[in-house]
Amino acid sequence: MIVTSVGRILTMARGKVQMRRIENTASRQVTFSKRRSGLLKKAYELSVLCDAEVGVIIFSQKGRLYEFSSSSEIQNTIDRYRRSSNDADTYKANMEQYLLHLKQETTDMERKIELLEVSLRKLSGQCLGSCSTDEIQMIGDQLERSLGGIRARKERNSSGVRC
Repeated sequence: MIVTSVGRILTMARGKVQMRRIENTASRQVTFSKRRSGLLKKAYELSVLCDAEVGVIIFSQKGRLYEFSSSSEIQNTIDRYRRSSNDADTYKANMEQYLLHLKQETTDMERKIELLEVSLRKLSGQCLGSCSTDEIQMIGDQLERSLGGIRARKERNSSGVRC
């Protein structure tokens, strides 16, 4: 902080740090140590302030392990992460399987609808040119049975008997 002759207080702002490897080994080690401490402090604060389960794992350039866990053991946090990750993978796989099932069911229903539409056209007397004599006979028999059912129901209704 600098105080000018007029009584103003000037603060020195931090400059923007370029994100690239620090070439000087001693400076790199000091920066690593300070930033590691800051990161672990922030992880602790997050766990306390927000009641969150936090785990941080850091390996130095030389392979030394630094860790923080808001639970008693970092292994518990890692296990929880793995379970959560597996649950998400299982959910995704189940959803993909369900979508495949729905697509197959849609295809089956479209095929059934097409068959019913063809059958309806034949029963109404359309598209009979492509039918064999046996098919035309079966359609006629089916129409006769349907007509017999309709006449029987008509008789019951006219005599006062309800179905």
